[in-house]
Amino acid sequence: QGKFTLLRDTRTDGSFLVHHFLSFYLRAGCKVCFVALLQSFSHYSIVAQKLGVSLAAAKERGQLVFLEGLKSCLDLVFGEEEQPEQPSPLQFLSTSDLRALFDFVRVSLTPSDGDSWKGPVLLVDDLSVLLSLGAAPVAVLDFIHYCRMTVCYQLKGNIVVLVHSNEDSEDEENELVVNSLCHHSNLILWAEGLATGFCKDVHGQIKIIRRLSLRQAAEQDPVQIYQYKIQDRNVTFFARGMSAAVL
Repeated sequence: QGKFTLLRDTRTDGSFLVHHFLSFYLRAGCKVCFVALLQSFSHYSIVAQKLGVSLAAAKERGQLVFLEGLKSCLDLVFGEEEQPEQPSPLQFLSTSDLRALFDFVRVSLTPSDGDSWKGPVLLVDDLSVLLSLGAAPVAVLDFIHYCRMTVCYQLKGNIVVLVHSNEDSEDEENELVVNSLCHHSNLILWAEGLATGFCKDVHGQIKIIRRLSLRQAAEQDPVQIYQYKIQDRNVTFFARGMSAAVL
């Protein structure tokens, strides 16, 4: 409880980690607020069904609060004028801050009378989209900071955030946000594409960085590195050099 997990991908697609955490927390009986900025609800629903979870059923029973960012953006830009009593969580498209999005998260995860969920979870896929939509890096970092204070410290819940990064990129704003989040996270799962290129038996490698230095300044963060292969319903992990292509 109270942990901030950063999912980071470079030269590959780390969305399989998002699907894992979404199904994991729903099966565990947690209340989940999913800020989905990258794909539609039907996309996540189809993948979740393969993992044995029904997102539609989770929404109906109030366990899952789903913000479909793509649809909300279109409604806000091209749709009818929003109702004053129901402001859009993505109204930063016309203003300068992410306060409305934070309020959406806070209201969604604040427990009400009769709630029996084990703990609140905020899941964001993917934070880099906010920068692409015009949000300033400082506003994005402020949003995450307030979410951590509310979800992790006040409500004793967890936050899982995916960000894309490219060390050779000229997108300085995105790299600023990624590096800042790395310093504040409790756990980093960093998916990377193979430097040697495509391989049908190895889809990439993942670094697991446990941030001990976040609590004890003198400690060194232990790093574990595995390679992985994404299959239809699961992901296989193995030590480097131990794939079927080698053995």
